[in-house]
Amino acid sequence: MAEPIRVVVTGAAGQIAYSLLYMIARGEVFGKDQPIVLHLLDIPPMVGVLEGVVMELADCALPLLVEVVPTTDPAVGFKDVSAAFLVGAMPRKEGMERKDLLSANVKIFRTQGQALDKFAKKDVKVLVVGNPANTNALVCSSYAPSIPRENFSAMTRLDQNRATSQIAAKLGVPISAVKNIIIWGNHSSTQYPDAGQGKVTANGAEKSVVDAVNDTAFLQGSFVETVQKRGAAVIAARKMSSAMSAAKAACDHMHDWWNGTAPGQFVSMGVFSDGSYDSPKDVIFSFPVEIKNKQWKIVSGLTLSDFAKTKLSVTGKELQEEKDEALSVLDSNVSNL
Repeated sequence: MAEPIRVVVTGAAGQIAYSLLYMIARGEVFGKDQPIVLHLLDIPPMVGVLEGVVMELADCALPLLVEVVPTTDPAVGFKDVSAAFLVGAMPRKEGMERKDLLSANVKIFRTQGQALDKFAKKDVKVLVVGNPANTNALVCSSYAPSIPRENFSAMTRLDQNRATSQIAAKLGVPISAVKNIIIWGNHSSTQYPDAGQGKVTANGAEKSVVDAVNDTAFLQGSFVETVQKRGAAVIAARKMSSAMSAAKAACDHMHDWWNGTAPGQFVSMGVFSDGSYDSPKDVIFSFPVEIKNKQWKIVSGLTLSDFAKTKLSVTGKELQEEKDEALSVLDSNVSNL
């Protein structure tokens, strides 16, 4: 049996973590032969709930789960972790503007970045789930200068999963038949779900999603809008934000980062932009990536339609504005943001 790895989940008493912890401890992320020590970090008012979560994890009798470390102290939570799921954030409530979210969350992710820098392994993989995820990841990385910035990413896999599901339903094929549906930009209503790179396998043959759907009005209209607004639709229906699907997406994201992508398969990750596809540099921007040996690489050379380029410009502008706003909230002298 391999040596156990330490994995931290923040907001561990919350809704997303409730599904996520079980999936991690079952071996769905790091492998069925990888023992895990789970660090559960949350704020002091949630200690009672956290105790209940610890009991439930014990009652699951999961063979890979070596130890559970519940804590409210970031020094304990981030100590020697190899992977971090930063789920804990100020939640978005119905009618709440992202800008209100930003100022509350910038302070949280500054603290977590400092703790990662001081206590985590230097090759830690950090996935930011808490919204606004892209800018939270940017802030977190800027306060962890000793950890390579490519080790920080924001989750847009939920959007990719939503988009893939919409295309599979439209074509009447299983989810497994559709690949390379991509999310560009911000995890917000400006994101661009792009079916233009997608492939579908039907009757043993692979063809482009664009040809299979054969409906430009759908692909540029209701498909994009449905994915962009899905989070709000879930909140309106559940009176709470996406939890089960967000947990599954976090597992998918970290699983592929850890284990790599299949040849020819792209996945969406919010990562530091190098200016590819005319995106603004040094923001966390969702790109199609391929992953090998735990290293992601932006897929280059994809052809974008004029419609797509316009959408990328809008979401890039929003990310630049969020970054500037985060800087002003921090009132900061951090030069590397």
